[in-house]
Amino acid sequence: MRVTHLAGAIALSALMLAPSAANARASGAAVDDPTICAIFDAANTWDIETSDIAIKKGSTREVRDLAAMFSRDHKAVRQQGRDLVKKLSVTPTPPKDFALATDHEQAMKTLQSTSGKAFDRAYLTHEVAYHKAVIDAITNSFIPATQNAELKALEVKVGPAFQAHMLAAQRLLDGMAE
Repeated sequence: MRVTHLAGAIALSALMLAPSAANARASGAAVDDPTICAIFDAANTWDIETSDIAIKKGSTREVRDLAAMFSRDHKAVRQQGRDLVKKLSVTPTPPKDFALATDHEQAMKTLQSTSGKAFDRAYLTHEVAYHKAVIDAITNSFIPATQNAELKALEVKVGPAFQAHMLAAQRLLDGMAE
């Protein structure tokens, strides 16, 4: 059940801040490329952190293998984002209301305090929700707001792989119910 060719899948985990984008639009502010770049980097880092915990604490080989793939993919795509930021001479600017930073802290606490099958379920549930949020943000907030063609191309390129990551986590989660 291993998902392949997902090196680009995680790039847009940074884009999971669709609520921040919606808040910005409601207030009349636009989400700009430097903000998208900052979100991009943070969200990739966050999924690396949650997946690195799962590599160590997952109770099944399938969960540990999925977490290793997610961590590896996020690291590769985070680096692609960082390379693009450097190439474009962009200074990433985190949003003022970075609500998902708090969500990430809570996810980390939950993952650090659980073990066994409860850990696996918490990790997989988090990954499914995380990737669903990313897909929504990519589609509805960030691609329409992105001005730089190279950044937009990266976002578009990784979208389908994000879907594959979400489905892989969902399949494992569904298999736990059996």
